[in-house]
Amino acid sequence: MLIRIEGSGLPGRECGPSPDSPDGYRNIHVGVQRRGRPGELLGLHPGDAASAAWELEATAAPVEGGWDVRGPYVQGPPGGRFVYLSWGTVDADGAFTMFRRAKLLFDGVEAGVLAAAAAGGVLVGRLGLSDAKGHPLCAAVRPPAVTWSAAQG
Repeated sequence: MLIRIEGSGLPGRECGPSPDSPDGYRNIHVGVQRRGRPGELLGLHPGDAASAAWELEATAAPVEGGWDVRGPYVQGPPGGRFVYLSWGTVDADGAFTMFRRAKLLFDGVEAGVLAAAAAGGVLVGRLGLSDAKGHPLCAAVRPPAVTWSAAQG
């Protein structure tokens, strides 16, 4: 199965001051964090891109009470699986420094949608990537903040 994450409404390349960063952040980018390798990111996109999309290889298997999704970019224990979208700054040498993450949780995906995605090949998640203040989206992300659907691969 393929997981396709489609993000829109990115926050821009700069983020104003916050309790975490009195000076704010510059040259913001977002990517998908690989499990067990926080420094390894898939598909780094600048924060001012018109949109961002990622495709992740995964497997989905029926288990008691639902589905279990696994893959190199899927994090968490059974029953608590998710994908991290990592936000960070990129310096002049291209080094990424994470400052925030969004956790796209699979527990909000309807079982029928997961079954259809497993059969058809693609689970699609669509979401806006800015929070209510216009900053990079972070914390736990579940419907209605993300819309999950199944598509043919």
